[in-house]
Amino acid sequence: MSGNNNNSGNGPKTPKIIPIWWIYIVIGGLLLSMQFFEFFQGPANISSEECNEFIGKGEIKKVVIVKEGDYVYCEAFVTDSARNNPPHNKLRAGGFYKFDVHDASDAKDEMEKIALDNGHSLSIVSKNKQPSMWDGIFSYVIFFGLIIAVWMFMMRRMGGGGGPGGQIFNIGKSKAKLFEKDTKVDVSFKDVAGLAEAKEEIVEIVDFLKNPKKYTALGAKIPKGALLVGPPGTGKTLLAKAVAGEAQVPFFSLSGSDFVEMFVGVGASRVRDLFKQAKEKSPCIIFIDEIDAIGRARGKNPAQQANDERENTLNQMLTEMDGFGSNSGIIVMAATNRADILDKALLRPGRFDRQIMVDMPDVNERQEIFEVHLKPLKLDDSVEVEFLARQTPGFSGADIANICNEAALIAARQDKKSVGREDFLAAVDRVIGGLEKKNKIIKPQEKKTIAFHEAGHATVSWMMEYASPLIKVTIVPRGKSLGAAWYLPEERQITTREQMFHEMCATLGGRAAEEIIFGEISTGALSDLEKVTKQAQAIVTIYGLNDKIGNISYYDSTGQSDYSFSKPYSEATAQVIDQEISKIIEEAYVKAKEILSQNKEKLTQLAEALLEKEVIFKEDLETIFGKRPNSEAPIDSTEDNKVEEAGVVEETKSTEESDSSIDTSEDSAEDSNENNTLA
Repeated sequence: MSGNNNNSGNGPKTPKIIPIWWIYIVIGGLLLSMQFFEFFQGPANISSEECNEFIGKGEIKKVVIVKEGDYVYCEAFVTDSARNNPPHNKLRAGGFYKFDVHDASDAKDEMEKIALDNGHSLSIVSKNKQPSMWDGIFSYVIFFGLIIAVWMFMMRRMGGGGGPGGQIFNIGKSKAKLFEKDTKVDVSFKDVAGLAEAKEEIVEIVDFLKNPKKYTALGAKIPKGALLVGPPGTGKTLLAKAVAGEAQVPFFSLSGSDFVEMFVGVGASRVRDLFKQAKEKSPCIIFIDEIDAIGRARGKNPAQQANDERENTLNQMLTEMDGFGSNSGIIVMAATNRADILDKALLRPGRFDRQIMVDMPDVNERQEIFEVHLKPLKLDDSVEVEFLARQTPGFSGADIANICNEAALIAARQDKKSVGREDFLAAVDRVIGGLEKKNKIIKPQEKKTIAFHEAGHATVSWMMEYASPLIKVTIVPRGKSLGAAWYLPEERQITTREQMFHEMCATLGGRAAEEIIFGEISTGALSDLEKVTKQAQAIVTIYGLNDKIGNISYYDSTGQSDYSFSKPYSEATAQVIDQEISKIIEEAYVKAKEILSQNKEKLTQLAEALLEKEVIFKEDLETIFGKRPNSEAPIDSTEDNKVEEAGVVEETKSTEESDSSIDTSEDSAEDSNENNTLA
């Protein structure tokens, strides 16, 4: 399903960027040049006392006393033997030393006396030298020239992606990739599976630009923008790639972060340059991925200081999309998974006229997506696409692609000739629960506790009418989990209070089983308690399903309210909420204990089967409990569970462990080593 956006053929031309290893070459050359200057900068500097010492040893054959204005210094030339073996390793290739003197005649008399006393010959001459302003300036010019060259090179790379040649002056240019009519893009609408409604609207937008007269003849206006909204991995960017492949108009593609830069004013400048290029190519399409990088609501949280640069960029975007200037023929497409934080001015008609929802695929759409991703795999006869689609409720297109790849890797790891049904089931377990830990050491008593905990989940969920259908129970460690009960959520468009209560009873079945069998409870129910607490809070404060609180919801679906420092209810109401949440959880726990007490013999039988087999399936539960009572639908007829109430949607990811994968917490105050939570 993914496209191949390379630059082969007639694709968009990317500016050539100098390889990074050139930086190391320049730095190495700079260091070598410093040594080069040191080599030619003249003799080694010594003191007059050191020079007298060398004269006494006969290592100096000639001294030249140089007068340069008021400055007097001596140049002492060494003998051949000293040149081949420099004293104190101070001698450079020049073959002589240099030292300053205060009085030329006194220095001459002293050196002659030392040479005479030690029986050595020494030639001393004097010369005058006119001072020159150019002495040494050449080396400094080259040195600082190289520093400037390196600085310019680095500045070019900082601003080089946005314009031809990558010069610093192009830092305000747009970074958008341009796909012309003849650009080859490997993704088309045929490659986009499972997004029928979204694809239909996208196709219409492309048709607007291909056949504008078809719409303008009736007085219709081409929409300014379309915003793709949906969870991560649902195919928003893939749809944009398909538009680039199908549209016969220029297509500009970039990310919201491409407008962000460390320099003030660069973001707004890039927006202006982007629309300037788009006007020249009109009619065309601009696609901005992850637009929330620059489109966040302005002044949403007064406690935080506003980001002026980001807001300036957003203001320029708003002006370009619907300002006094005419941008006819330009359609702006954008994608985000956080539409609730976008600025309202960006979402109003005239800017983004359409918001296209790209939701999680249903069972039929998942089947279409599987068919796309299964094409390159070598499958055996046991693989059924419909079965795989029903085993993955709540999975996005990206999740399904990952499942197919994991299944192929598992089959290859076992040296199989084809990918089978069991490989896909193992891949689902791997993606949801994590890697299986075959070598994890568990004490026999702990393993027994885990078995009864998971058996408690299975027993209660099997007996509760509205609990999600159970498909597998395992005590094999996987990821952070020491064991898990796996469910396939039933397809529901709305959920009642009784249905939520039954789910809570099943979730608390693990802790209830521990208390009934062992007379004590463990820390293994941490994630179970976390889940039921959230469910009880939702019943009381979100869905208005509690009698004492009444038909009131304290949930803000717009995300505009900040309840970090203040609550939308009084302290008295907060006490009632706490009491009702505790009451609901306690009622569910008592109900779970009641069911387990009535079925204690079957609970023990199931736990013993788990200890023996480690993994049991629906068929094993039917052998122990019989057919599931009061079941609304067949267990394998599943789809993603959407709980929708009063405009609030909750989505349950497929095949989830009853309540959680075992949580390992190293920071727990109760256990400094590891706290394992049972699902």
